[in-house]
Amino acid sequence: MTRTLLLLRHAKSAWSDPRLDDHDRPLNRRGERAAKAMADHIARLGLRPDLILCSTALRTRQTLAPIVATLAPPAPPINLSKDLYLAPEEVLLAQVRAVSDDRASVLLIGHNDGIGHFAAALAGDGPPEELASLRAKFPTGALATLSLRDEPWRKLDFGAARLISFVRPRDLGVV
Repeated sequence: MTRTLLLLRHAKSAWSDPRLDDHDRPLNRRGERAAKAMADHIARLGLRPDLILCSTALRTRQTLAPIVATLAPPAPPINLSKDLYLAPEEVLLAQVRAVSDDRASVLLIGHNDGIGHFAAALAGDGPPEELASLRAKFPTGALATLSLRDEPWRKLDFGAARLISFVRPRDLGVV
């Protein structure tokens, strides 16, 4: 079974209310547009995760909402986890390694710096320009699609994936 891992950084969040805890910051208008554009992009490509892992932060859940809305019912299982909030790449790797082997495709929605480092560390090869872009900067709302070897999730390791595509909101016309 070919496995696919979709790594999505939450869309642009608002900083307008300094009283809000970081965990509770919502998306700003640009972030809302980017989340919708990325959801439409995922739907156009026919990507349907079998499982969604998402940080409990408000901005990640708001990034997830338009994606779920574009998926044909029933929605895949969604695991909201505080462990994914601002998680480093080692924690993200452990979370993906714990996925059941009956899941062929997983969407993980998280935060930088962890998600960007995780994507760069996993991608052992792929299109050179897209690899360079991913390694240079993993902006808000960006999506890395990785293809994994035909092995159990628990054997996933850094350098073991192939980058299929790296799409940023600006690539979809969101500025």
